[in-house]
Amino acid sequence: MFVIDGNYIIDVIHSADSKSLSELMISNHERFYRYFPKTLEQNLSEKASKAFIKQKEIQFNSKAEFLFVLKEASSVIGLIYIKELDWNKKQGEFAYCIGGEFSGKGLISKAVKLLSRHAFDILGLEVLQIMVHKDNIPSVRVAKNAGFEWQKTMNKSYAPPNEEALDMELYELYKN
Repeated sequence: MFVIDGNYIIDVIHSADSKSLSELMISNHERFYRYFPKTLEQNLSEKASKAFIKQKEIQFNSKAEFLFVLKEASSVIGLIYIKELDWNKKQGEFAYCIGGEFSGKGLISKAVKLLSRHAFDILGLEVLQIMVHKDNIPSVRVAKNAGFEWQKTMNKSYAPPNEEALDMELYELYKN
């Protein structure tokens, strides 16, 4: 568990988070629909969130994917994934989202910085990536604020629901 600014906690997702996770997803449906459609569709009720969390706990324990929650008190206000893990390359990718009322406070940037250290020092990763659309300015800002550097444009590498594939910008951070 990590603490940010004394009021926010980063922790592994737990079954007790199911209610506030589904509330976060439902209340930010439009905000998350484009870049988090699968997470959104799997968390549209507390019951669905319980099943989602159970799956994520299994993935966490098998080191297939790591899902952390950002909380204010006991309420989930954001998610931070370390996913697309390639243990041979010692590489992983961050994905993150935060509720609209908490956006712009630097919380995700701070969380990504802390979890980057964790990924390097504890998980043994050596390369971390962030894929972001150039028009998603808050997410670009997170990558830059967390020390990631732009590498290249990945042509037509992500297709949001009911849209053509988008070019995404690849940012990377390397273990010191």
